[in-house]
Amino acid sequence: MAKTKATGADLMETAPKKAKAVTEQKSDALALKLPELDFRQMTITVQKMSPLIVNHFNKKMVGMMLDKQMKKATKGREAKDPEQMYKDSLYLFQDEKTTGFPAVGFKAAMVRAGKLLGMAMTDTRGKFHVLADPKSGNGLIEIKGEHRLRQDTVRLATGVADIRFRAEFPEWEADVTIMYNATWISKEQIAQLLTAAGFSCGIGEWRPEKSSSGSFGLFNLKAA
Repeated sequence: MAKTKATGADLMETAPKKAKAVTEQKSDALALKLPELDFRQMTITVQKMSPLIVNHFNKKMVGMMLDKQMKKATKGREAKDPEQMYKDSLYLFQDEKTTGFPAVGFKAAMVRAGKLLGMAMTDTRGKFHVLADPKSGNGLIEIKGEHRLRQDTVRLATGVADIRFRAEFPEWEADVTIMYNATWISKEQIAQLLTAAGFSCGIGEWRPEKSSSGSFGLFNLKAA
């Protein structure tokens, strides 16, 4: 069969047809109706079942770690200042007065607890978000309660014993605000996740999720 070569005129004639086909495809895409997502919010107050120990990884500690990794000259180990270490361990709002805890810490506990309830962690984490207090400016939820200095002897990964000075909240509570998609998860399931998280995982240092001997940072839902 003889092959024919397209001329400029032929190309000019076929171009509008292709453009029309593309336009029709775009129109079809715009005509698609997506199912609506039902976003809702709920705030649940949680209260202490066991004291909360916090240990903020502050800028000074980050700087020291970076200097070590970059093999910079250092002044050597400084003398411990228990009072300063205690103050540095606190998570503070931008006002540098209000104490808090990372919102992501509560979510991580809820996602982990979901596995115990038979939920897939990869699916659960996309169904809800724990919202930080906008006033914090750094992703925190306010922790209400008085704190005090706590001294513990810990063992480092190298096997060397060390003394840590951290803040402890003997009595505490927090208002946890959660945004969720009601088409994927119900408010009852959200409450169940938070309850399971408070009992089985906890938040903060020396919590059950991270230590076989941990029993701190546990919480339950406060009755209305």
